[in-house]
Amino acid sequence: MKQTILVTGGTGFIGSHTTVELIEAGYEVVIIDDLSNSKIEVLDGIEKITGVRPAFEQVDLRNHEATENVFRKYPKIEGIIHFAASKAVGESVQKPLMYYRNNIVSLINLLELMPEYNVKGIIFSSSCTVYGQPKPENLPVTENAPHQKATSPYGNTKEINEQIILDYIHSGANIKSIVLRYFNPIGAHPSALIGELPNGVPNNLIPFVTQTAMGIRKELTIFGNDYNTPDGTCIRDYIYVVDLAKAHVAAMARVLDQETDKIEYFNIGTGSGNSTKEIVDTFEKATGVKVNWKYGPRREGDIEKIWGDCTKANTVLGWKADTPLSDVLASAWKWQEKLREDGIM
Repeated sequence: MKQTILVTGGTGFIGSHTTVELIEAGYEVVIIDDLSNSKIEVLDGIEKITGVRPAFEQVDLRNHEATENVFRKYPKIEGIIHFAASKAVGESVQKPLMYYRNNIVSLINLLELMPEYNVKGIIFSSSCTVYGQPKPENLPVTENAPHQKATSPYGNTKEINEQIILDYIHSGANIKSIVLRYFNPIGAHPSALIGELPNGVPNNLIPFVTQTAMGIRKELTIFGNDYNTPDGTCIRDYIYVVDLAKAHVAAMARVLDQETDKIEYFNIGTGSGNSTKEIVDTFEKATGVKVNWKYGPRREGDIEKIWGDCTKANTVLGWKADTPLSDVLASAWKWQEKLREDGIM
């Protein structure tokens, strides 16, 4: 009997890749998405890759009644992977109330409905932003690293939501949760049928790199070259989105099928860092395409360096991110070429 998983934000970047991995692992998937930052055509890509078109409901999770109707319609949902959230750091500074309403109310509605509809577990999409700028002695960051005050309302919603889940489980709610703290997801499915499709000017590095290489953007600015890093540019832990998606499948199997603590936390990254300049250089080597770039001043709110200690996920979940960076960046370029071919950008 196939287990049914609800994927919120399932037509988004990480959600669509995770849906593919869930289907390929034998799960039934129901997607909820309000399509505010994704396109319905993503379902076509998922279907072409897997041969299965997941059930889809266009619902705003802030609407309790509309959300409950999904659980009524699909009474066999056993687990939830919760991606749906507003996620642009800069926008969150401009529109804090929108971010608090979107990101917190949607989670509360799901948590309230879980025991009522016998949903056993929820995988929460958190972020390494909860660690802020770690002190040098805390690098690489483990799950026990101290949390720093969030530098944006977006980061703060991740911290608050982690606390809400903990408090709800502590109160005796009959649910389990795994909180996955991601580092920086990049790349696209090797088929180039799904990938990252930002609305307007990208907030993330890789779409900006690929769009600049394609000539859509005039040039890429690397913000700051005077950081305390080997080449002066910021360092991040960049993880392949397909590897990240597989971590959710491992986490879901653990939540549904194993006797575990009611709440667990895992860092999901590669365990090493790459600088912004290294990313650009590796992209050029992997694709043979030059990127027009320049250095600019530091950008407010940017963290100097962070990468994760992912030993716990490697050992407990039996999962590892091991796709070479050059392959990951080549997949992002293949996706950009496909978008151009399809007349999208």
